[in-house]
Amino acid sequence: MAHTIIIGGGFIGLCSAYYLQKEGQQVTIIERNNITDGCSFGNMGYMSPSHFVPLASPGIISEGLKYMLSSSSPFYIKPRLNWDLIQWAWHFYKNSTAKKVQESAPHLINILQLSRQLINEMRNELGDAFDMEEKGCFMICKSEKALEHEFHLGDDAEKFGLKVERLRKDELQALEPDVELDVAGALLVKDDCHFHPGKLMLLLKEFLQTKGVQFELNTTVTGFEKTGKKVTAVLSDKGKFAADHFIIAAGSWIPSIAKMLGIQLLLQPGKGYSYTYDHVEKNIRYPAILVDGRCAITPWGNRLRIGGTMELSGINNKVLVSRMQGIYNSAKSFYPGLQIDFPPTDKIWNGLRPVTPDGLPYIGCTEQFKNVIVAGGHAMLGISEGPGTGFLVAQLIAGKQPEIDINAFKLSRF
Repeated sequence: MAHTIIIGGGFIGLCSAYYLQKEGQQVTIIERNNITDGCSFGNMGYMSPSHFVPLASPGIISEGLKYMLSSSSPFYIKPRLNWDLIQWAWHFYKNSTAKKVQESAPHLINILQLSRQLINEMRNELGDAFDMEEKGCFMICKSEKALEHEFHLGDDAEKFGLKVERLRKDELQALEPDVELDVAGALLVKDDCHFHPGKLMLLLKEFLQTKGVQFELNTTVTGFEKTGKKVTAVLSDKGKFAADHFIIAAGSWIPSIAKMLGIQLLLQPGKGYSYTYDHVEKNIRYPAILVDGRCAITPWGNRLRIGGTMELSGINNKVLVSRMQGIYNSAKSFYPGLQIDFPPTDKIWNGLRPVTPDGLPYIGCTEQFKNVIVAGGHAMLGISEGPGTGFLVAQLIAGKQPEIDINAFKLSRF
C-alpha cells in the first residue's frame, strides 16, 4: 500500500486525507498544532460558489492605499522592508486587472462548484452533525451604488449557472423578520451553503482516525531527506517519517516548508478576526457578506459569528482590537436591531489565511520533486475550495486525470 504524508492538518489537509484513503492510500498527517484552532476553525463557514471574483481585482490596490492609515480598516498591509512581501505585492498589483479577473473567474468557479457538489456527498457519509444549511447567502449592501454593482455581479453569476435573487430592502427585511436592518438591499445567491467549520473539522478528524489515518500532532517539520528527484522522508522534532508521496498543505506556513526543499512560493499570511456569540435571543436567519461593510456574519441557530478583515502583517497572532471594532461597527450598522455587545478583547479569535498574488490557489506537483504536491494559498476560500482541492490532490497521486483543468493553479506561474 502506497503511503502519503500530508504536512498540515487544516481543512485542506484533512480533505486531502479523506479522498486519499478512498484511493486506498495509507495516510499520515503531520501538524504543528493539535487541530483545535487555526483558520479552519474560526472562519465564517461558507461554501460559496458565488465567490468567483479573486481577491486580486480592479480597485483593490487603491482601496488598500485609502485604508492604509486607518487602524480599523478592513484591508491593511503593514509597510516593512521584506523582499518576499515586495515580490508578492508587485505580482498582486500586476494581477489586479479586469482582464486577469476575467481569465481567473472560470477556474475559480470550476473548483468552487466541484467543492459544493462534494460537500453534500461528504455530509451524507460523515453524518449531518455540523449545522449545514442550504439556504444561500446574502450579499448585503448599505449604499445604492454598492447594490447596483452587486446586481451586475449577479448577471455574471447567472452566466456561470448560479441562481440569484435581487432583493430591495423590504423584500430582504421580510426574509429577516426577527432583526431590524438598515440597508439598501441584497443579492441572494441560492447555491451557497454554510456550516459550522469547527464541528466539521472535528468530525472529519474523528472519521479519518476510524479509517486508519495516522495523526502526528504538535510536530514541527525541520527538513527533508531527498534522493535525486524524489523526497524520501520528512524530518521533524519527533523523528523521521518516510513515505512515497508528500503533500505540503500547511496554509500560511507553506513558503517556509517549501523553502526547505529549495522551492520559493510567493504567499502572504492575511490575518482575519472573528468572534462567536453563544446565545443571541433574536438572531438573523441567513449568513451574509456585508459588502460595503467589508465583513461577514453567520448564524447557527442561536449562535452568531461576526468576522472579517485582511491584515497583511506577517506571521503573528497579535490582536489589534481596533480591527474587531470595525467589524462590530459594521454589523451593528447593517443590523441595528441585533442585540450584541462588543466582544471581550481576550476572546477575539484571529487566524492567518494564505494569500497568493492572484487570489488563485496553488494545486500541483513541484517541478523539483515529482512526488511532492503543494495544496494551499486559498486566501478566504479555504472552506469553499477544500473538498475540491482534496479530491484533485488524490487524483494527482493516483495518476488520474484531474476532474477539472488545474493549469491556472500551477506553482510556477509567477
